[in-house]
Amino acid sequence: MNANETSVVVENLTKRFGAFVAVDSISFQAHRGEIFGFLGPNGAGKSTTIRILCGLLRPTSGRALVAGIDVAKQPEAVRQQIGYMSQKFSLYNDLRVIENLRFFAGLYSVPAKILPERLAWALHMAGLEGREQTPTSDLAAGWKQRLALGCAVLHRPPIVFLDEPTSGVDPVSRRQFWELIQQMVSEGITVFVTTHYMDEAEYCNRLVLIDRGRIVATGTPTELKTQSMKGQILLVECEPLGPGLEALSAAPGVHDAAVFGNSLHATVADAMAAAPGIRATLEAHGLKLGKLEQIQPSLEDVFVALTTAREAKPGRAA
Repeated sequence: MNANETSVVVENLTKRFGAFVAVDSISFQAHRGEIFGFLGPNGAGKSTTIRILCGLLRPTSGRALVAGIDVAKQPEAVRQQIGYMSQKFSLYNDLRVIENLRFFAGLYSVPAKILPERLAWALHMAGLEGREQTPTSDLAAGWKQRLALGCAVLHRPPIVFLDEPTSGVDPVSRRQFWELIQQMVSEGITVFVTTHYMDEAEYCNRLVLIDRGRIVATGTPTELKTQSMKGQILLVECEPLGPGLEALSAAPGVHDAAVFGNSLHATVADAMAAAPGIRATLEAHGLKLGKLEQIQPSLEDVFVALTTAREAKPGRAA
């Protein structure tokens, strides 16, 4: 296997819906046998891009090749080379588990002679052995998710597109799902996944961060955290949190502040130099202060910093 072989090539891809620009001249490449993450908030253009790459939407301009096939010129050929799973799982709830699998096997033209083996594999992967006759509507969200993945890869495609696959699924099911993704990648499959969960982005080999239709950064998770982040991060624990955020945002040397769980993250130029002023500001507001320490930036810190900086620039409207 050539690890540098490109599975997806996107060049100046644009999609407009009337006057609205959903995808704005983006370019990137995904390589064979990697988890390629497409990261951004809801409405950033992730799902529009993935639907174009799956041959479900025609681009307004630009070019996209999937498995070497032009998605605009040969969308049907593209769909035979990929697996696609949307956040709604694309399952038929009125069918039983085995009926859903057989239906998708037919859509993907799985040969009859290997169908039993492929059905058995999908049931085993999904942990649904013994539940073949269970109505799909009776499955919990995590089980539906695994069944949907089995349906999407029955035909052993070289590229799998997963559009927000863990949306609305509990944390345990999310972790188990990512274990399945890692298994597929170990077999040389390219997994292209969109997500707005920043913690899931850590599982990806490479990432594209997109905001309002434009790419704001690319790289490995480590590269993004070490190279794309301008400034340092201070973890601030204080009570109450709301007034703490307001006071922190106005503290000297603080470029940006945001809530992270039960604490605050402050972006500053120099953590050691800024800490005394932050402490004094919070204490002057009568806030109870806990930890105040420098931490390594998370991908969420990076994304917030990049999108905040972009919003501050004059020019193109959102």
